Amino acid sequence: MNKVPMTVVGAEQLRKELDILKFDRRPKITEAIAAARELGDLKENAEYHAAREEQGICEARIRDIEGKLSNAQIIDVTKMTNNGRIIFGATVTILNLDTDAEVTYRIVGDDEANIKENLISVNSPIARGLVGKNLGDEVNITTPAGVTAYEVVEVQYI
Repeated sequence: MNKVPMTVVGAEQLRKELDILKFDRRPKITEAIAAARELGDLKENAEYHAAREEQGICEARIRDIEGKLSNAQIIDVTKMTNNGRIIFGATVTILNLDTDAEVTYRIVGDDEANIKENLISVNSPIARGLVGKNLGDEVNITTPAGVTAYEVVEVQYI
């Protein structure tokens, strides 16, 4: 499989979630299944079926996270020399040349993206338009709303 880029923070968040699922949630689900079995007839036991369904969801998420971590290429931009070039993991401040509005984004992997926290996927139209550009460059980015002109104001490797 192809390696998928991921920041150090994103990998750590996945590892924490994996630990919670394996060592907290999984044992609780197992206990719930055992308790439901003691209630008798499994065919009509709603608690048993609910616990089994929850177990399936938990195990699927564990497999999903383990797969993502095994295919992750963890990139730590803090260990790289900042030459003003926009790369995966960089924090970028851009100025909308039409509205003079500034916005700061961090370019992250697909699983880490959260627009509310200004974390944009490396595969988003804005990130694709920015990656490879340098500090001071003017960039025309095509989004679903149309083409917008931006100027790269700041590039940080934090």
